[in-house]
Amino acid sequence: MKNLYVLSAYETSAENFFESLKQFKVDLVLDIRQKNDSQLCGFTKKRDLEYFVRTITGAAYVHDLALAPTDELLNPYLKHWTSWEQYENGYQVLMKERDILSHFKTNYETYSAICLIGTETKKRRSHSEILYSMLLNHFEIKN
Repeated sequence: MKNLYVLSAYETSAENFFESLKQFKVDLVLDIRQKNDSQLCGFTKKRDLEYFVRTITGAAYVHDLALAPTDELLNPYLKHWTSWEQYENGYQVLMKERDILSHFKTNYETYSAICLIGTETKKRRSHSEILYSMLLNHFEIKN
């Protein structure tokens, strides 16, 4: 893997989202959202996104729950019961417990440009940025 990017599935238009993927020249869109099958996901609903990614960009699409937070970790953050720092620390611990660096290398090292799909909004940060930093620090990746 040579390049790694992050996009949010929220607060964006389909045009901006897919133009970004094309600009990045991704060959894999890696959806790391815990829940991506709700009607609220709009054009980024799993089944639709998988089709659009393949058709518009020619890239592969994978939804990998091993990279998603647990309900026990995510819900307190979403409800503002825990801080970003607590969530970040908990997510890092979870990723280490899951040996995510080995998992990532085994499953995704053959791709040249990967885009992580997360859930960042203007009011909320996403675990995608934590994973992005972890991967950048471990692998030789351009951003």
